[in-house]
This record gives sequence, C-alpha cells and structure tokens, in this order.
Amino acid sequence: MKFLPFFLVFLLCLAACRQEKRAASGDKKEVYYTCSMHPRILEEHPGNCPICGMKLIEVPRAGSASGNELHLNELQIRLANITLDTLRISSIGDREILAGTLNFNQQQLYTLSTRTEGRIETLYVNNTGSYVHKGDRLFDLYSETLNNAKQEYINALMGEKSSGSTLVNYHSITESAQNKLLTLGMTPGQISQLAEMGMASTLTTFFSPEEGYISSLKVKQGDYLPEGSPVIQLADLSTLWAEAQVYSSQVKSLDQVSRVTILVPGLNNEAFSGRVDFVNPEINPDTRIHLIRATISNDRHRLQPGMPVYIISEGRPHSSITLPAGAVLTDSKGATVWMGIRPGVFEIRRVTTGITLHNTVEITSGLKPGETVVTSGAYLLNSEYIFQHGATPMEAMNRGNSY
Repeated sequence: MKFLPFFLVFLLCLAACRQEKRAASGDKKEVYYTCSMHPRILEEHPGNCPICGMKLIEVPRAGSASGNELHLNELQIRLANITLDTLRISSIGDREILAGTLNFNQQQLYTLSTRTEGRIETLYVNNTGSYVHKGDRLFDLYSETLNNAKQEYINALMGEKSSGSTLVNYHSITESAQNKLLTLGMTPGQISQLAEMGMASTLTTFFSPEEGYISSLKVKQGDYLPEGSPVIQLADLSTLWAEAQVYSSQVKSLDQVSRVTILVPGLNNEAFSGRVDFVNPEINPDTRIHLIRATISNDRHRLQPGMPVYIISEGRPHSSITLPAGAVLTDSKGATVWMGIRPGVFEIRRVTTGITLHNTVEITSGLKPGETVVTSGAYLLNSEYIFQHGATPMEAMNRGNSY
C-alpha cells in the first residue's frame, strides 16, 4: 500500500506526456515553404531561398485540400495574372460566318452515255465550259449494232408495204424495229427521215437532249466506246451549291436556320440569298467536321463554280451564361473551368458548352449565375495543380475526387 501513491503519480505523468504529444502532433502545420522562382525548394520552416535569397512563401500541402481544390497565396495569384468574374446571364446570337466554295448543283447535271458500242468518227464539241443548246450535234457514231437495227427497220417497212393478205404481221415487226432504234438513242425525227429515204447511213448523229455548260468531256475523236460509256456531262448553272465545312458545335445552330446570306468576294462582296437544304449527319472521322450545303440562284449566270464565298447564318439571339474562350479548358474528355470558391482557393468543375461565337463560349450546364469563375490564367492554374497533385484535374475527378 505504501507504493500506491507513487504508482498513481507515475500514471498521471504518463497521461500528461501523451496529451502533450497529441497536442504537438495536432499543432503541426499543414503547410510547406517554397520559392516562387525555384519551386523545387521545399522547406518545413520559413526562411530564404538558398539559391536566390528570396523569402520563401507558404503553400498548403496537397493533402490538406480536396482532390479538386488548388490553394495559392496572393503573390502567386499576382504572378499568374489570375482574374475572376461573377457569372451573369447575357445575350448571345448564333451568328456564324463560314468560308465555302461554289460548286455544281449535282441535281442539275446531265450525263450522256452511249447505248451501244461504237467508234466516235466526228466529235462536234471539244472545249470544257462551252455552252450547248438542246438539239445541238454532239458526235457521229459508227456502230455495227445500230446499223443492223436500222437495216432491220427498213426491211420491216418494205415488207409491210409489199405484203398483201399474209399471216405475217409486218406492222408489229415494224413497231418493234422502231422501238429498238429509239432504245439505241435515235430520235423520232431521225427514224422518220430513215423511213423516207429507205436507206441507212453507216454513221449516226447524236444530238444533245438537254442544254447547259460542258462540265466534263469524257472522250476524244476516234475513241471506241463500249455500251454505257459516258461521253459528255452538261451542267445547268441556273442554281449552284454553296458548300462549307463546319465543326460539330456549329451544326446545332445551322439546323435551325433555313435562310442564309452568301457573300461573293469576286463580285465585290455582293450578297445573295440562299437556303440551307442539307447538313451531312455523318462526321468525317479524320477532320471531325460536317458538310453543309446551301442552294443559291444564278439566273444571270454571273456566278461560277469554284468561286470562294462566305456563308452567313443569323439565328435569333438567346440568353445564356457565356465565358471568354480562354476560360474554358477542353480536351478529348470534355470541358472544364476553374472556380473561385474563396480567397486563394480554386476548384475545377466540369461544364457543357454550346455555341461558340468569336471569342465567346456558351455554357449550357455546370454553372449558375452569381458564381465566381476564373476568366484568365486558367491554363496556369492547371499547370500548378499538376505540380502540386502529380495529376491533371480531369484525372483526379476520374479517380472519384468529385467536387
């Protein structure tokens, strides 16, 4: 019993030491000290940089902040030129100016092809770009098949005239031979002339069934062509296509616009009215762009395929949250912005973007009016985050460190 008081005193001293140890452990600062010019200098206590002699700055340890937060002191914020702004609703119009080119209206191209094999003895058109009227001579063709068909028609006509009452229906044979000549490309006028003359020429002249400019000449005089070979392509230039390539973010606004203004620099920026009649739903996997097309009238034939143009679409302005383009960081995984949650503390946040107009980006989700966002210096914040955490903000969020 006489040792009991000494034992109690020993227990009290031991408990006091443990409390002091916990207190000392709890008082340990969750910061380190580094040099703004030499960030590889890491010290546990304040002092001067051993390289340049500048006073070390206090930096919170990475473990003291959440996975998406970044702590900077006032000097770092000034050096990085970090500026913030309060979000508000503003008006943005989906006005797009696209560089494009005038092309042939593919729906107004006519290709004349041979309907039988043969050799082109005479070619009456030789220049691409020449205008061809309907009914103009194009070429003379020597074809054994066509000559045999013409002779069959003459023989049927002669048999029909010389036959009396016979079991042979020469009228039906004549009609069949006439339809064969029409199928091979002869005109009704040529067939009537053949019936009047009663003899067939070895050459057959082919005429233009349409009018337009020669956009492509596929053959030359003396060529032997198999059946179905294209000979000439004619283009009606009364309307043209103005085509441009757009990014996916621009397609949404163009879908809602039917009328566009087309400026032609080659005509002193004269404006023409057109309508968007096609937006390619398929994206080019190499360039990540879509093709859009507007039809433009060319009654006076002053416009020519190949001319550069500007396609301007103007949609109705609407209210939305907008940010400078430099405030939005984008990569293959999406878009993010840096938020100012309190003085010296920044947080990364995912957002969804809408249209982009000049240097302004529309934010459709992820932000609310009244919040504070970093408008300049976002890329430097990203670099500092990687330096402190050893990973990009997107990688940290993908690991489950959601805000």
